Amino acid sequence: MKFMQKLGKSLMLPVACLPICGLLMGIGYALCPSAMQGGDVAKGLELLGLFLVKAGAALIDNMAILFVIGVGVGMSEDNDGTGGVAALASWLIMTTLLSTGFVTTIMPDIAKNENAILAFDKIANPFVGILAGVIGSACYNRFKSTKLPDWLSFFSGKRCVAIVAGVVSVIVSAVLLFVWPAIFGGLISFGRMIAGMGAVGAGIYAFLNRLLIPTGLHHALNNVFWFDTIGLGDLGHFWAGETSADVTWDLGMYMSGFFPCMMFGVPGAAVAMIQSAKTKKKKATIGLVASAAFCSFVCGVTEPFEFGFMFLAPALYVIYAALYGIFTIITVLVGFRAGFCFSAGATDLVFSASLPAAKNTWMIIPLGIAAFVVFYLVFRFAIVKFDLKTPGREDADEEGEKKIVLSNNNYTEMASIILEGIGGKENVTSIDNCVTRLRLEIKDYTLVDEKKIKSAGAAGVIRPGKNSVQVVVGTKVQFVADEFKKLCR
Repeated sequence: MKFMQKLGKSLMLPVACLPICGLLMGIGYALCPSAMQGGDVAKGLELLGLFLVKAGAALIDNMAILFVIGVGVGMSEDNDGTGGVAALASWLIMTTLLSTGFVTTIMPDIAKNENAILAFDKIANPFVGILAGVIGSACYNRFKSTKLPDWLSFFSGKRCVAIVAGVVSVIVSAVLLFVWPAIFGGLISFGRMIAGMGAVGAGIYAFLNRLLIPTGLHHALNNVFWFDTIGLGDLGHFWAGETSADVTWDLGMYMSGFFPCMMFGVPGAAVAMIQSAKTKKKKATIGLVASAAFCSFVCGVTEPFEFGFMFLAPALYVIYAALYGIFTIITVLVGFRAGFCFSAGATDLVFSASLPAAKNTWMIIPLGIAAFVVFYLVFRFAIVKFDLKTPGREDADEEGEKKIVLSNNNYTEMASIILEGIGGKENVTSIDNCVTRLRLEIKDYTLVDEKKIKSAGAAGVIRPGKNSVQVVVGTKVQFVADEFKKLCR
């Protein structure tokens, strides 16, 4: 749980880059739909739209690299950039060793396995990016103080971190060389199994499509249902101008359910997040989720919204994925059919409405209203009922702690007294801080002297666990934390 919390916190920095991406792409596709649908781009507003689309795509297409750096730095002790460099080295090694071109060079027979080729084609995904970030930060935390013999002294300390990360990445790549295509192939086989289950199978597919987004494995199922891996190819046949009479399934059933969710469900969930945010955080929350909701409505790009909460509230993300499954079943049963060549936003809906396979596209209005209301109510209830830490919902006590005025501004002295009260540096296993608190992990809780800690000028001491101590300092906690870390070295 602590690992997931720290991972979620470290991902907020790269996630903060995504709202501008959503805003640029949403406006860009609205001005230049031909950038999505194909065709010539005229001058004037269409050219401006294309310019904005490409600017936004520069971030969304390289989101995995943003996660590499964000996790590498964010999960490193002291948020040291060395962890980010090591993470980038790990990413470059893994994506190179697991690229289709290299894998087919060292294992020529794998070229005969279409599923394996598909798997390695999708190796540069957010999951591998996060994995590289974890490797880089873990290697920094473990080896940043390593001392080597004199003849290797140049590589001591932080300089050895990227080297160790590289070795670890080679080993991980060797494991993924066999594990990744096996998992990918397993999902394709699962797709074959649910393909004959009608509306329920379509719902299961939509649920797993969203659930697997952070791992990149959703591409395995997409290849089953949207493309021609097993003879389905819902997307290709739809845009080829065919109808259900030309295929063996109800054409468009594996795409239609995404429209009400992406166009209306995501905005509904975004409104719930904004209303659930702390009063002082509402403006910041609007900036994060409103642009993401706009992007989802216009062009169906949902990553800026999803990555904003999936690691902060993973249970809510599972519910979010389940809503996609439910609405997909409903859309199949009521006969709404639409397709996309990019994603399930308003732009694709408009263009697909004229194709022969499109049916009852007017139903996007009642379905959309239902999706907005259901997503809103479910998110609002879950966030408030279970106090989920979605964007803008910092702990209420931390809001109050921001007003604390320290009685002692000698940060070195404060850190020294706190260290003494915590049982000395030998009793400290981990040092971190949030907005207002010094967060410490300790070995022996019986050595903690709360009165001593408070005598340093701290506003309070919180013991959330047997091996955890939080010292309430206020917004100047960073200065105290820096001095505390120096004393523990």
